[in-house]
Order: sequence, then C-alpha cells, then structure tokens
Amino acid sequence: MTRKFFGTDGIRGRTNEMPMTAAMAQRIGQAAGAHFLRGDHKHRVVIGKDTRLSGYMMETALISGFTSVGMDVVMVGPVPTPAVALLTQSMRADLGVMISASHNKFVDNGIKLFGPDGYKLSDKDELAIEALLDREPRLVPAEQIGRSKKIEDARGRYIHAAKLTFPRHLRLDGLKVVVDCANGAAYEVAPSALWELGAEVIALGVSPNGLNINDGCGSTDPNLLKETVVASGADIGLALDGDADRLIVVDQTGATIDGDQLMALIGSSWARRGTLRGGGIVATSMSNLGLERFLAGRGLGLVRTQVGDRYVLEAMRAQGYNVGGEQSGHIILSDYATTGDGLVAGLQILAELVESGRPASEVLNLFEPLPQLLKNVRFAGGAPLEAASVKAAISEGEARLAGSGRLVIRKSGTEPLIRVMAEGEDEALVADVVDTICAAVQAA
Repeated sequence: MTRKFFGTDGIRGRTNEMPMTAAMAQRIGQAAGAHFLRGDHKHRVVIGKDTRLSGYMMETALISGFTSVGMDVVMVGPVPTPAVALLTQSMRADLGVMISASHNKFVDNGIKLFGPDGYKLSDKDELAIEALLDREPRLVPAEQIGRSKKIEDARGRYIHAAKLTFPRHLRLDGLKVVVDCANGAAYEVAPSALWELGAEVIALGVSPNGLNINDGCGSTDPNLLKETVVASGADIGLALDGDADRLIVVDQTGATIDGDQLMALIGSSWARRGTLRGGGIVATSMSNLGLERFLAGRGLGLVRTQVGDRYVLEAMRAQGYNVGGEQSGHIILSDYATTGDGLVAGLQILAELVESGRPASEVLNLFEPLPQLLKNVRFAGGAPLEAASVKAAISEGEARLAGSGRLVIRKSGTEPLIRVMAEGEDEALVADVVDTICAAVQAA
C-alpha cells in the first residue's frame, strides 16, 4: 500500500495548503493519538517545533486533535528534532511530534512523528495513521478530554544530554567556533552547549523572526559561515539546519566539509578506539564512492540504503551498526541518539579536533571525493520517470558510466523534484550524463 501523505521524513508541504492546513493537523492529531492509545495508563504526547511563523497554528491544531481523543499534551517549544525524540523517551510519552520542515524555507512546514521509544515511525505505523485519517474520529466523553502543559526547561534538559556525549576528559578551551543555527530550533541550545564546554563561540542565525529560518544561513547556505570563519580566524564552523538534525562543517580555510567526510572521520576514529559496531557504517545511495573506498582501505564496510535517514536508521538497527548518515549531514550516532543530531555530531567532530591538535583542514579531509554532480528537475505532475524517453536516457547513462562510476535517479520524498546524480572518474562525462537525463525529464 502506498503512503498518501507521509514522505521520507513525515508529512510536509506549503502551509495553508493541503496537507499542511490547521484542519489537517487536527485530524493528524486525532488519528495519531487514536493509534497510540494503548493500555490503561494516562496517555501523553510531547510536541516540539522550530521557529516558523506557522508553528503556532500547527501546534494549536495538533493540541486540539490530541486532546479531543483523550491525550495529554506536553509542549516543549522551539527545540531540535532530536530533543523531541529524547524527551519522548525520558517523559515516558506515547508519542512525540516535531513541527518542522527541516531545511525548507518558512513557507513550508511539516509534522514528524516519534514512537514511545524515540524512533521515527515505521511504514506500518504511518499507513495505520493514514487509514484513520479517512475515518470519523472517535472523540472521548467531555470528562476524558486531555490537558495541555508547557515545560519550560526542555532546552536545558537537551543541552545537558548533548554535553554528556562529549568525552569527559576534554574541554573546548582555546577553540574558536562559529556556529550557524539557521534562525531555527537550535538558536539557543547550540551556542549554549558549546560555551558551557569552554569554546569561544561566534553565533550566527540566532535571531529568528518566524520568516527567516534557513534564509541565507544554515547548512543549506553556508556562505556567511565561511566568510565569518575566515574573517574571525576561527578554528572551525558548524552549520545546522532549521530543526538541527543535520550538520555541515566549514574548516578554518572556509572549505565546506559534507556528511561523507564527517562519517569517515567518526567511523574511522570509533574503529580505532574499538567502539564502532557492525564493522563499518551505513549511508545512502547518494554517498560518494570515495567514502566507500576510504572505508574499504581500513577494512571497514559501507552498507547503502535508499535516501532518507529513517532508512539508514532501520538498517543500523537491523544489522547492529552504531554510525550512519547521509551526505547532506544527517549523522546518526545510535550510542547517543535515536535520530540524526547535528549538535551531537558536531561535538564528536570537535572532540577529534581537540585530541589531534591539528587544524580542521587536516583532520576533516580524509579522502578525495570522486567528481559527483546532483541536479534537481521540478515537475508539476505526472510520472516523468515512467516516460520511455527518460528510461532510455537513464539506460544510456548507466552504460556510459559502467565500471567507472554510478548513476542514481530518484523522486524526492519531500518536494516535487526528480533528483539526478552521477559520479565517476571523468568529470566531463559525469556532467554530460546528468545534463542529458535532466533534459529528458524536462521534456517529458
């Protein structure tokens, strides 16, 4: 059965348009609440959000939905997505909700759901919730309507938990760190955690106004971070996205370090210390072939999954790995978190920097990536990947790259985009293959 509303990372879309309307949010609250009403205990849901203007509307609608089916609601305000996962577990809640469209601009919003174990919902749970959306909600009697309550110290709880992942024998004294919080959910917690560990902190993207999340800042637009790192003579720059579940790093020269290099560093250092489980790491089909070769050279494996951190995590749990992630910067360290956590991943990188005593440019560039090109083609409807002309272009591209590279074509799970990625030894060939396929998709 195909999911109608859930994509690779919850439900997402433009606000005040289906499915991101207040009415739909209320229905999602009722359906998800009903699905997790199990046992005879008092039921509870934790709701967090990022800094989007529409977060107020979506939060209010979700509260209405959850309380109408008998769930109590705990509001934790603007916090990172991993904080919601953490608090759902620690507060013994039945369900966790993060209101965020991650790296998208403010006009979009989304709803991410976590089970009582702090993990994102399985396909089975999402399908069950979607089925309930088509039914009339079972409202509870008036005396059983849930209550809502705001927890004021949620950010402090998360800061404490994040700092516990940093090696106790290390401090960040003497390290100048620029952190870009994307005017998003981590605008208070990330600078505070770094300062408390001893770093000299320069904070960017910490003045959210509801409209400026991910706007010229954050992991998807690190230009200001690069300029600030170089101009200030900082040792390193950390860029988070709107809900702080991903991380991109900038070294002291202003060069961008993506998730593949970060996974290479964490995976190899954990292997050296004997704490890496599974004999390698888990990444997606988008990760560079250079990462795979780097790991193989150290006797470590790379398990690839389809795109989406939920699929990375599913493979990690099924096969016993504790390091995984995506090239885009979702880094999952299951010893510490049940989902991607940009701050926790950043603390692991800073620990390696402190222990090595070497500049970030040396510590973070562990392999030479193969030429890789990704282009997105927006479409208005239909199924362009089913067109005969597109299939022929893809087959031709695969044949041209055979033995020297890879081709990955996929439909985005969060936006109306076809993503075309190729990599190989020959940069000109890679570019020509991508352009040819993009042209075929546009024509279709």
